[in-house]
Amino acid sequence: MNLEKITAFKYILPRTGNMRVPVVIYTSEKLLPYIGKDQSVQQLTNVATLPGIVNYAIGMPDMHQGYAFPIGGVAAFDTDEGVVSPGGVGFDINCGVRVIKTNITYDEVKPRLLELGRVLFKNIPSGVGSTGLERFSAEEARRAMRLGIEWAIEKGYASSKDREAIEDYGCLQGADPNCVSKKAIDRGREEFGTLGAGNHFLEIDIVESVLNKSVASKFGLFEGQILIWIHTGSRGLGHQIGTDYIDIMRPKMEGFGIPLFDRDFVSLPIQAEESQRYLGAMAAAANFAWVNRQVITYYIRLSFSEVFKKDPEALGMEILYDVAHNIAKFERYEVHGKEKLLLVHRKGATRAFPKRHPALRGIFKEVGQPVLLPGDMRRGSYILIGSEKSLKETFGSVAHGAGRLLSRSSAVKQTTFEDIKKEMDESDILLFAADKKVAREEASLAYKDVESVIEPIVGEELAYPVVRTKPLLVVKG
Repeated sequence: MNLEKITAFKYILPRTGNMRVPVVIYTSEKLLPYIGKDQSVQQLTNVATLPGIVNYAIGMPDMHQGYAFPIGGVAAFDTDEGVVSPGGVGFDINCGVRVIKTNITYDEVKPRLLELGRVLFKNIPSGVGSTGLERFSAEEARRAMRLGIEWAIEKGYASSKDREAIEDYGCLQGADPNCVSKKAIDRGREEFGTLGAGNHFLEIDIVESVLNKSVASKFGLFEGQILIWIHTGSRGLGHQIGTDYIDIMRPKMEGFGIPLFDRDFVSLPIQAEESQRYLGAMAAAANFAWVNRQVITYYIRLSFSEVFKKDPEALGMEILYDVAHNIAKFERYEVHGKEKLLLVHRKGATRAFPKRHPALRGIFKEVGQPVLLPGDMRRGSYILIGSEKSLKETFGSVAHGAGRLLSRSSAVKQTTFEDIKKEMDESDILLFAADKKVAREEASLAYKDVESVIEPIVGEELAYPVVRTKPLLVVKG
């Protein structure tokens, strides 16, 4: 790697060959060896060759090899000359994170934690192929995909207050369910309110430390508070959409003179008919994912109510925020002194808008958007706020999590379920796992330490930490 260090945590790979822009990676000397072990830098170099790319191809501290684009990659494209890439979004469209607040303290939850885990594990189906407690027709699924959170409000799963705490207010514009295949809809319509498998999770955490008292207070966060983290996305629906459109778009690339670096590295001009249909289908999947997390929220609230014998409102169960981290969105940025509309691809990257940003409202416009950055299932997570610098350097983006160190197969070879259970017990964390092999894939050793990922983000002032949380109970698929 010919990376040049330009600041403490910022490295650049200058333009060479067919690169249209340089590659910029936010990392540290500690993390650099890891990205040298896989193809993530080469994948980001390929991204830098795409038509219409603006400024840089960007890698985040959690970057690792993915399909086509690396996970932890950000790229923005000019809407006239640029491309859209399903691989730059990922197969789990709008995989994202939601945090729910409570007014419950650790002392109150501790004696009920095991009961709470059992109720949550029963009410929120998890694992490969899991289906929801409620089934909807294909037509209802299409309505949910078109309306997003408004559908959930109509059905009684959400309130208008919930909508205000979701990125894009729970509805990505331009959603067109008619661009979604029957196969994708059939895969998705039974998955409302399900966690899925892989790195998806549901956690009960304690606010371990408050790092910015003023912002934490405005967000309603305090030390010793119980929070619920949800990490899941559009599940089989999004995966099928990604698969469908990669197959549809691949044969068209040659006609536009766009190189195919590997089978999944597919892209077409934004204005192409196939791209427009993909964007309509992607937005529909994004809305489906927000509805999925909302239905999960509904059943979490019911579960807490059942265990604590109080209604969710009395337990203070409000959404802090909900962010997407596999998505492509039209956003405005200043480029060479002029404001331009760009299509920003965030694959394993989180939006991090600062205070006063026009896309924010209420307390978030006053303080900044919460950035939800989960670690692995043992070592804890962070809530941050976005900064002005992120708008200038990373198209308002930061990392989405700790980022994998080991492939799933390597993790399975290096640990047993008994090892994981012992490690979790020693950390006083209850683990509910639908599949022991999947739990092994998600072992702490498979991930970077979240502290090492936070360091470059905070060091480069792309976001500022607000609180750190520690898991007490983890539900895995």
